[in-house]
Amino acid sequence: MLRSAVDDAVRYVLDGARTFRFDLTSSEVDSDERSSVGTKLQYHVIEQLKLRKEPPLDTKILHIPVEIKGTVGKTWMIPQEGQCEITLMIQIDTMRHRFRGLLMRTHRAWLNGKTGNRDRKRSPRADAVRQYADEIVAWTDLPPEPLRQLTLDQLRVVFGPGGITKRVTALFGYLPEVVIPRSSIVTVGARRDDPLRRAREAKSHVLKAHNLVVLVGKWEKDIAAARELGYDLSGAAWVAVPPQKLAQHGYAPADFGR
Repeated sequence: MLRSAVDDAVRYVLDGARTFRFDLTSSEVDSDERSSVGTKLQYHVIEQLKLRKEPPLDTKILHIPVEIKGTVGKTWMIPQEGQCEITLMIQIDTMRHRFRGLLMRTHRAWLNGKTGNRDRKRSPRADAVRQYADEIVAWTDLPPEPLRQLTLDQLRVVFGPGGITKRVTALFGYLPEVVIPRSSIVTVGARRDDPLRRAREAKSHVLKAHNLVVLVGKWEKDIAAARELGYDLSGAAWVAVPPQKLAQHGYAPADFGR
């Protein structure tokens, strides 16, 4: 659940459907936006864990007040009201596309400085984190973003001129048999009306250009066929597979002609 919360917060800030962005390390993402991931994260954590936004801190777990802090850096900034309280600390490693979760009572004696910054926020000392924080989620990979696998030349095509049909056709040609999340398809079709419908219209082009059959996680038959072939299309993901693989399970390209 924390994995989904972190992924949702990152995608919310990137806003790929409007910006074409899919990578927090991109130069198109400024430092303020990266910092805002931590702010958005608390709401996604509360939603995923089915908690409530509840004073005196961010939420309560088993009736215990808990502060939720996220960072894309190396430390967390603990507000004055959260000092000496239980804090769920989530760290996002943007370069390695992973995260971890720690639980720590952030005693003032374990925080850097005496007064903190102008907002009186203070960060936990690294040695105190190592000694006193409990690791509740070890470093864990975030859900894959296949667009990160593309080379610069491939990205220029996938995000270049020519409309969604051309972009999506190129995308599946570059990434055969790679499960592509719905959000990645929307990013490729950013700023266009109904990008998923337009992307589905590219299926025949993908078959003709690359001899690949696109399975879409919107349709039960596609989902079932993908499962038989070993692909998980949960979350309405997509995958392009060779017709030969489908034939081995009794399917033909015409079975997926929507």
